[in-house]
Amino acid sequence: MNADTAPFWRRKTLEQLSPVEWESLCDGCGLCCLQKLEDEDDGGVYYTRIACKLLDLQTCQCSDYPGRFAAVPDCIQLTPGKADQFKWLPTTCGYRLVSEGQDLPAWHPLVCGDRSQVHAQRISQAGRMLSESEVNEDDWEDHLIFRAG
Repeated sequence: MNADTAPFWRRKTLEQLSPVEWESLCDGCGLCCLQKLEDEDDGGVYYTRIACKLLDLQTCQCSDYPGRFAAVPDCIQLTPGKADQFKWLPTTCGYRLVSEGQDLPAWHPLVCGDRSQVHAQRISQAGRMLSESEVNEDDWEDHLIFRAG
């Protein structure tokens, strides 16, 4: 495949992506919307299965994407300029992969054309999450699922 026919994520830098291309890198896993805990000893970031109050627990989609920053002030907006901070994202994340010069996996919607594959391949936590409104913050440590890295 020559450079002209390569998919946009292989031939453009993150800064060159249009807003639509940028948003399409999201695979819809919802893992970035899970609550995370930082280990005070080693600085490691651990994902819990506790989801942001706006995340639909079955579809892994934000229920108020346009208004998310007003509803959740500590929601992090991913932008190309923050790519050096993507290490906390899961290793499967399209934003992280492209920022690290890697290709998207076969199950990614841009590759396979099927947005449900992220769930079928069990990359997402669809159906396996709890809402932050259901779990006391003191108990989040009981719901760790993996370490970012």
